[in-house]
Amino acid sequence: MSCHEIEALRLGLMNVLGVGDESTREHAQSELEGHLEGPIEGMARAESLSELRRHLDAALVDLEEEVAATASDDPEYDYLRGRLLEVRNAERAIDRLHAQGASVVDGLGEAHDTLHETFPVEE
Repeated sequence: MSCHEIEALRLGLMNVLGVGDESTREHAQSELEGHLEGPIEGMARAESLSELRRHLDAALVDLEEEVAATASDDPEYDYLRGRLLEVRNAERAIDRLHAQGASVVDGLGEAHDTLHETFPVEE
């Protein structure tokens, strides 16, 4: 069992942020080989934070269902619960990234307004 959600999220973030080297990308892609479908594929191929968040939400629903369907005495149960915890942590990190990005956009708007207030342009 592997953390496909985390690897797909890493690939999606590399796409969205334009970061990461080719070896990191290849490693993540190899981890996901044979599992690129549904929300996992959507996250891995995401090109925006909103798209990434949407697929992450769907992946969380799938993972929660998998945890709920697994018997507590199953040897994989604790790992599944840990995986769910980490994916929820990743969701909060994506939310923080989105909020920080929105704050930067708002700050640039304020800077633009301040510039025009300080140096009015006559038209």
